[in-house]
Amino acid sequence: MVLAAGLGTRMRPLTDTLPKPLVPVAGKALLDHVLDRLADAGVETAVVNIHHKADLIESHLKGRTRPAIVISDERGELLDTGGGVVKALPLLGTEPFFHINSDTIWIEGVTPNLGRLAAQFDPATMDIALLVAATTGSIGYDGRGDFAMLPDGRLKRRPEREIAPFVYAGAAILAPATFAGARVEKFSLNRMFDKALEADRLFGLRLEGTWMHVGTPAAIKAAEAAISESVA
Repeated sequence: MVLAAGLGTRMRPLTDTLPKPLVPVAGKALLDHVLDRLADAGVETAVVNIHHKADLIESHLKGRTRPAIVISDERGELLDTGGGVVKALPLLGTEPFFHINSDTIWIEGVTPNLGRLAAQFDPATMDIALLVAATTGSIGYDGRGDFAMLPDGRLKRRPEREIAPFVYAGAAILAPATFAGARVEKFSLNRMFDKALEADRLFGLRLEGTWMHVGTPAAIKAAEAAISESVA
């Protein structure tokens, strides 16, 4: 599942005319950066949720066949990162699935990160596995981080007023059972992260390469410079 329904307010004025997922970075829409990563990982079908300027995103995706696109329509109500998943669950099936923000891109290391995440995911011990990046050195991110990681990969939340070594990089694998009992209503995916934390079933994998959070116009320039340098 790719999250493409947000309003993109921090990306204004670009999102006054374009939905954020279609904002170009290095000659390619953010959404296509993400879908290309999924295609390279062998994903055959991707569910994309839409709300803000939904018609433009639908039109952009019409010719896409790799992966095949299924739309989860949130035109009537924006459901946030958690509620959007609950609405889309009938389209996602019963097996664990990738869940990716449309504004997260990265420069790969030696081994593709989505493949590494899939190889690590163990449904016997995990409900959620997050791709996490180093808080320092990530492009377009100036926060205090989200998590510390134990030696076995389990994650712990950042204590208040402290800096954590890892930030959620916007890509995860989720087990559908995590959402048992959840209703189709607006709520953040953080609720499910906390649920998995309480059960000791939230794990992380450190991203290899360079993570780029493209949330503002200024971050676009920084991301394009890093991409250009990586292929020089």
